[in-house]
Amino acid sequence: MIKRVYNHSAKVLNFEFVQNENDFIVNELPLRFSNSGNFLIIKVKKVNLDTWDLIDTFARYLDIYTNEIGYAGLKDKKATTSQYLSIPKKYSKKIQLFKHKKIEILDTVLHSKKLNIGDLKGNRFKINLHNTSIEELNHIQRRLKKISKEGLLNYFGYQRFGRDVEENLEKAKQIVEGDKIIKDRKLSKMLIMAYQSNFFNSWLVNRTKTSTTNFDLINGDVFLDIKKQKYITPKIITKSIEDSVSIKSIVPTGLLPGRKVFRAVGEARQIEEKFDDTYIQEKGYRREAIVFPKDIVCKYDNDKKVCNLEFSLPKGSYATVLVEYLANKNFS
Repeated sequence: MIKRVYNHSAKVLNFEFVQNENDFIVNELPLRFSNSGNFLIIKVKKVNLDTWDLIDTFARYLDIYTNEIGYAGLKDKKATTSQYLSIPKKYSKKIQLFKHKKIEILDTVLHSKKLNIGDLKGNRFKINLHNTSIEELNHIQRRLKKISKEGLLNYFGYQRFGRDVEENLEKAKQIVEGDKIIKDRKLSKMLIMAYQSNFFNSWLVNRTKTSTTNFDLINGDVFLDIKKQKYITPKIITKSIEDSVSIKSIVPTGLLPGRKVFRAVGEARQIEEKFDDTYIQEKGYRREAIVFPKDIVCKYDNDKKVCNLEFSLPKGSYATVLVEYLANKNFS
């Protein structure tokens, strides 16, 4: 797996960061619910449990298939997290009696449709960095100001690739090339997603190496218009494009190779095609190269030498990547 690169010249910080139920807290930021309809939305708090196990637990309790339960996004296992699930309305009474030592139902509301992947605004994080010196705190505060202005490189975090990273990527490559078949469709899809993600991360590292800041724009780049949610590909990077990026109305994107995906052109495509694989049959898509953390709060406990961070990220972005940026090193 490619190493994520942040800043070649910046000091490496040695604070301690560990994902656990006390130091890594995630709250899903939902879209608006209709308050009526045939689906019950349940807000769930879970501790040290991944989303797949969460869904399996509810499916067994309700005696339904897992695909009848909707969810907007996956949440970390080694953490305390809250997220929203949808179940058919007819199970409203039975769900009220649900009890589990790692799961708590916080709230319920009716909604007009089943939740699908991506049906969320983003996530709010609370993270503790231990053994943080005053000197490191000063570096952290300066780096937070920098990413508030310039954005954060939107790498896929280490969680995307599983424990046996190289083995997983090799299995995915064999699947793509037709040399391996995995009957478990969910597992096969997850392996391919990791494979696609590694191409994106590799591309982003390449673009960052040539950058004087975080990310230089190149003629032929594909941009996402934030408001219209449409892709645009200007052949030439004009002052107007640069200004639009600076005010965060558009953002450059990178490729996750696959079918039916918009690709860069010109000079940008010459770089992008080095990180493409046209044999991938899964649907491809584009991912923002830069994201902007919002509502950042940084507090410091001088007695315990702990830095408490709070921030929000758009859906699909990784809090661990922000922590890596602050430390200027990979954690896994």
